[in-house]
Amino acid sequence: METPNYKVLVVDDEQDILEFTSYNLKKEGYSVYTANNGKEAINIAKEITPHLIILDVMMPEMDGVETCEKLREIPTLGSTIITFLTARSEDYSQVAGFEAGADDYIIKPIRPKVFIARVKVLLKRYTNISTESHISQQDTSYNIGELVIDKEKHEVRFNEQPLNLPKKEFNLLLLLTSRPSKVFTREEIFSKIWGDDIFVGDRTIDVYIRKLREKIGENSIKTIKGVGYKFELANA
Repeated sequence: METPNYKVLVVDDEQDILEFTSYNLKKEGYSVYTANNGKEAINIAKEITPHLIILDVMMPEMDGVETCEKLREIPTLGSTIITFLTARSEDYSQVAGFEAGADDYIIKPIRPKVFIARVKVLLKRYTNISTESHISQQDTSYNIGELVIDKEKHEVRFNEQPLNLPKKEFNLLLLLTSRPSKVFTREEIFSKIWGDDIFVGDRTIDVYIRKLREKIGENSIKTIKGVGYKFELANA
């Protein structure tokens, strides 16, 4: 049964969307807060520290992408899940949203059962992030699912078996597991793993992802088409 004290902030400039989503969320026992614009959302988020923010993309003055960027600059919201509400015609915004720090997106028009099911999945991600993904920089070893990763010793075990990972594969796995369910864009991966190496080809990431999947299974690393990759815990 869902924990009833999850706090959900819904941000949209259309009152009917706010009323519709609020009604369905409150039926599930969530504490629901609403904002009509990005600036109001930022102020409310600072005050209540929501578990989940549902953020419309197309808003006047400050759009959803800019709002998301500013929310991600607030240290106390490090564990907060942010998902966009986006119309099917706004595919471009999904990429921009992930780059701004969003965790996912929900496509309009919203259907109540699908919407609530998606919210439950996102809140389950919040639990995973809170308990497993915010790994301290001082932690030299951590467990995530069937993986045991020792950063200091440069060692990985999967299902209690040691894995031999070259440096780039190890660093890529380290990045993806640092925050399960977060989508890392291809640009972000290139920047963090390969830096300014101009000799890296466009398909390099795909090759390394394939090698990792061969060693830890096909299902842990998910492809977000046209955007990047994320590490997903089982049943998340």
